[in-house]
Amino acid sequence: MREEDVPVYEKFLAGRVSRLVASEVRELLKLTEGKDVISFAGGLPDPSTFMKEELAEIAREVILRSGDKALQYAPTKGVLVFRETLKGFLRAHGVKVSEGDDVIVTTGSQEAIYLASKTLVGPGDIVIVEEPTYLAALNVFKFFKARVIPVDMDDNGIKTDILEEKLKALKNEGANVKLVYTVPTAQNPTGITLSFERRKHLLELASQHDLLLLEDDPYGYFTFEAEKPPPLKTMDSEGRVVYFGTFSKIVAPGFRLGWALGPWKIIDVMELAKQNVDLHSSTLAQYICMEAIKRGVVDATIERARHLYKAKRDIMLRELEDHMEDLATWTKPLGGIFIFLALKSAMDTKKLLPEAIEKGVAYVPGQAFYVRKDGSNTMRLNYSYPTPDQIKTGIRRLSTLIRDKVT
Repeated sequence: MREEDVPVYEKFLAGRVSRLVASEVRELLKLTEGKDVISFAGGLPDPSTFMKEELAEIAREVILRSGDKALQYAPTKGVLVFRETLKGFLRAHGVKVSEGDDVIVTTGSQEAIYLASKTLVGPGDIVIVEEPTYLAALNVFKFFKARVIPVDMDDNGIKTDILEEKLKALKNEGANVKLVYTVPTAQNPTGITLSFERRKHLLELASQHDLLLLEDDPYGYFTFEAEKPPPLKTMDSEGRVVYFGTFSKIVAPGFRLGWALGPWKIIDVMELAKQNVDLHSSTLAQYICMEAIKRGVVDATIERARHLYKAKRDIMLRELEDHMEDLATWTKPLGGIFIFLALKSAMDTKKLLPEAIEKGVAYVPGQAFYVRKDGSNTMRLNYSYPTPDQIKTGIRRLSTLIRDKVT
């Protein structure tokens, strides 16, 4: 077909397409694919945590024993026996499941964020987020035309005193504040964990100002300290928290299973929205995960990952101290898979990235995680996926590049 005969497809696109934004992390993964680059970019689990033999045995048994159901369509909320097993799993891990709660199975927790936003957020509605925050959630809120308002963080999480002042000011404006979105434990991108006192304050503010809290908890299942604050969902006594989770980090991303737990009235509306998206998440994956929970495979995977990621975090922190103490500051996460680094110089990490890739190391420029497009001198580093030797080599490559630029 001649070029002049090709239709002008742009005229067919809906106006809302202009609000779709490519994930910088996904685009970066494309750039590094197939290259000899040590990647600190993605939030990938270490494949050695995948319990492949146990999952293969479970998958075979599930198909042979329960194939008529496991290979069939399922209810939109998820397979009932799996949802009940999931509730038991959550309770065992300290997540309160209240009498008025329900749970919906989603295609990863990303779909849970999308469905909650689709059903709760309208044009101009205010969504308050931590600054910086999970970039894919930001993209979803913007797609639904939310007015996204950031609140700064420190080493104890979102500054709830500043949040309180912003809520008062917005109330005086007559603004419609709907939600606070938070990743309170081992946050993405910073790795910071919200303190117990600030969790209490956040819930008090939600009550005073009649807000919902969207609690995203992909990383709370592998923290490295003996004590960790309870989920906001567990501390909530008013039904104000919708709790998102995922098996991507605690079993394997390929299952694409997540969940939303919250008041049944909200979950019911999310169910209607999901019917228009994908009917239901994988039936087979739900049956396999159900057996993995019952046989202790999920808990064993969590423990394997927790010990491994703690060791890798410690290696990255030591390498940063040895090679970058005069160049940058960074967070010291209590769990999860990320460290957030801020250069002491005014260097733009997005502009620096192509040179870093040429030197054989990749990261995510931090500016992508900011509403206000601050953080040009920051970067997110992942330690769960690279090997210990790659962590050492990658940090040394990165420090050499930055030092050469500064001097």
